[in-house]
Amino acid sequence: MKNILQLTANDGHRFDAYLAEASDPHGSVVVLQEIFGINHHIRSVADRFAREGFWAIAPALFNRVRPQVELNYDNAGVEEGKKIAYNLNRDQVLQDISAAIDYARATVAGKKVAVAGFCFGGSYAWLSATRLRPDAAICYYGSMIADLAQEKPICPVQMHFGKNDTSIPPSNVEKIRATHPECEIYLYDAGHGFSCDERESYAPEAAALAWSRALDFLKTRLAGKSG
Repeated sequence: MKNILQLTANDGHRFDAYLAEASDPHGSVVVLQEIFGINHHIRSVADRFAREGFWAIAPALFNRVRPQVELNYDNAGVEEGKKIAYNLNRDQVLQDISAAIDYARATVAGKKVAVAGFCFGGSYAWLSATRLRPDAAICYYGSMIADLAQEKPICPVQMHFGKNDTSIPPSNVEKIRATHPECEIYLYDAGHGFSCDERESYAPEAAALAWSRALDFLKTRLAGKSG
C-alpha cells in the first residue's frame, strides 16, 4: 500500500510525505529528496526500499517554501530547485526530518530507522546523522558534506560519490574520508546523480553496485531491536 500522508513538525508545520509500506519490515528508511522534490524518481526509490522489505517514507522537505514540488531533470528544474532550497531554513528542514524519523519509529514499533538521502537529501542525511538520532545514514553525493565534515556522526554512515562529479571534487571526498575513517565511503566512475535512472548522468553499473552496498548496510545496521 502506498499513499500520501501528513506529518507535523515540532513547530506545528504540517507537510506531506510519501509512504511505501512493507509487510513485516526489517526496519524503516526515511528517504530524503533531491532538489527536484518528491517526484516520480524519489517515490520510486521509496517503492524499491519497500520491495526490499523496508518501510519507507519520503518527507516533502520543500513544503515550507512551496507545496507539492515535482521538478523535471532539466536546466529549468535545476534552477527552480536551487531557488527553493536556498530559501529553506536548515534547522526547520531538520525538524521535518526528525518528525519523519519519529513517525517511522512509532509506526514500525521496535524496529530501527535509517535515513537515505540523495543530492540535497544526501547532505541532510549527513546532518541527520550528526544532529538527529537515526540508527544509520546513507548519503548519496551530498555536496555540503565536505563543508560540514567537522561534525561528528552519532550513528553508522555510508557514503557514495562519483569521481566525475563536477560539484564534488575528489579532494572533497578525500577530506571527508580523512576526517571520518569510521564511515564507509565509496567512489564510482560516474558523475553527479549517477543513481537516478531519469537523469542523463545515470550510470547503471555504479548505481547497481551502490544500491547493493546500501541494502547490505541497511540489513546489517537495522538488524535487531531499536534502543
